Amino acid sequence: MKYNEYNTAALNAVGGKTAGMTMTVATMQLGVCGIYAFIMWIVRINPARVFGLQAPTKQNLPKLTFSDMIKAIPLGFCSGGAHAATVFALGGDPLFGQIVKSGEPVLSALVNTIFYGKAPSFNKVMCLPIIVGGVAFASLKKGPEGYALKFDETALFFGMIANSFAAFKGSENKKLMSDKKLSERFAGVGNQFAVTQIISFFILLPIMYAKEGPMLPQFFEMLKTSKELQFNLVMSGLCFYLYNELATMTLKVTGPVTASVANTAKRVIVMVYMAAVTGKALTEEQKIGASIAIGGVLLYSLIDDLLKPKKAKSS
Repeated sequence: MKYNEYNTAALNAVGGKTAGMTMTVATMQLGVCGIYAFIMWIVRINPARVFGLQAPTKQNLPKLTFSDMIKAIPLGFCSGGAHAATVFALGGDPLFGQIVKSGEPVLSALVNTIFYGKAPSFNKVMCLPIIVGGVAFASLKKGPEGYALKFDETALFFGMIANSFAAFKGSENKKLMSDKKLSERFAGVGNQFAVTQIISFFILLPIMYAKEGPMLPQFFEMLKTSKELQFNLVMSGLCFYLYNELATMTLKVTGPVTASVANTAKRVIVMVYMAAVTGKALTEEQKIGASIAIGGVLLYSLIDDLLKPKKAKSS
């Protein structure tokens, strides 16, 4: 929730989506993540659990080999792509971008079926039209001559790219961590996430330079003088890191069902909060479409457990 607020403020501080610095902001946010990770390794403490009212945990350096780092590159690439595309999407329209992001299970189903040979269950497949329909309805706007498609093209285009990268990221993460010995060398979820963000940062650096190189002197000049940019860039990077690390930890503790319900509630809260922060209210079509899409995502997450055949009681 706060990440979305700080991210929007950071983008506004550099001139918005038309200023030509969105990729730079996204990359520098990952730079903040990397600095935060190195600080944790220096002090050997991870404070993330404090936000869950628990004692901080010890964070030792991972004992990774060069080969391990090479294996982690695909995950870092997908993670960086998902992050950068999300920043572009939210920079276009923070509210509609969140609605598009709720359609992630659709891309996940396609990616896992085509590239990883892991098709979702029939019950999950039947939920996908609900999600697609919700996002489609949110794209409509009523005019004098009836309904017509009207939406922020940037939010839709990059939101779908972000969903695609996120789908690959989830599968690559599972594939990477299926290696038990590699998982032991990471020495915890915190280290795995930290290493992934650092790799993502270095992957995005050349892309940032190629796309927005001529704007970099202007960006760094603004960074030296603008307190607003300094504060919101650092805070958006920290919030991004802490939210994603906490979400991963929560999934391990609560299980996928509880995490899915919490993630669904998060999307609703974020949209309501961003509407209040930006002063831009959702249209009736967006409210209805978002409700349908988010409800479809929740059903997609829970359907297999809800329809799981009950075990026969032993006599």
